[in-house]
Amino acid sequence: QVQLVESGGGLVQAGGSLKLSCAASGSTFTNYPMGWFRQAPGKEREFVAATIWNSGLTYYADYTNSVKGRFTISRDNANTVSLQMNSLKPEDTAVYYCAAEDGYRGHVSRSQSDYNYWGQGTQVTVSS
Repeated sequence: QVQLVESGGGLVQAGGSLKLSCAASGSTFTNYPMGWFRQAPGKEREFVAATIWNSGLTYYADYTNSVKGRFTISRDNANTVSLQMNSLKPEDTAVYYCAAEDGYRGHVSRSQSDYNYWGQGTQVTVSS
């Protein structure tokens, strides 16, 4: 049984940093995307970033208040994914979810429907 376990959430002041980590067990995700989504109160879950281990393929969300340039996704090995979050803003407050695909469809997807496995989520709260 595949499990994704996140850690590292918490409360931080605006401008601060947090690092989220996710460890997968029950399968190996060597060539498959792993990434992060987030869901703020009253909003839909949205893509943050995803990457494939050792591939150089990394994608970040491209929307207003984009995380690109402030967040960095990385994978230390095939079954872990981390999200370093710097210059945090109150609008980054959300539950952050780790996600993994069980295959590679030729691109790193930004759609949550393409991800097969999910963590339980970790709360990130940024105070102003």
